[in-house]
Amino acid sequence: MRGPFRIEGFAIACLDGAIADVTGLMPHALKLEADQRFFEKALDGAAVVVHGRMSHEGQPNSPKRRRLLLTRAIKALARDPNNANTRLWNPGGASLEEACAAVGCRAGRVAVLGGPEAYGHFLEIGYDSFYLSRAEKVRLPGGLPIFPRGRRAGWRHEKVLAGAGLKAGEPRRLGKDVSLVEWRRED
Repeated sequence: MRGPFRIEGFAIACLDGAIADVTGLMPHALKLEADQRFFEKALDGAAVVVHGRMSHEGQPNSPKRRRLLLTRAIKALARDPNNANTRLWNPGGASLEEACAAVGCRAGRVAVLGGPEAYGHFLEIGYDSFYLSRAEKVRLPGGLPIFPRGRRAGWRHEKVLAGAGLKAGEPRRLGKDVSLVEWRRED
């Protein structure tokens, strides 16, 4: 745990390691039903959801969840004019604790949904777990990697996670064309 928070990352990548196409959008081919069920259940138990401007979960409970939207367009924290449960957050101007407090959360699970800059920011803070799903029949040539330094690592997000002190658990099958590995911090 990082202070009073447990930091958990959630991503689904295609065979060539991308989480989004070249435009930065997640294609429908990566939205696999079995993974979506796992994802929604995990988010229902999160105290706060964090993501960048291009990432969101699009689930029925989405508007009800407390969330932090990462942005450099503000100095520290600001209300989102479109959702009372959301705060815009610039990590350069406010800490995670301050941002979570702004949405009424002082402890609990923080679910990080991406994109690369959000995943990279929390890589520096430290993940307790990172749930990496793999869409086994999808390729997105030239797409976005999970982490900003993913391209330099040859799309090897596994190397990035291991380098951050996380160890891969046993792969498990979520559905016909999707598997999941939980990467956990070894303390």
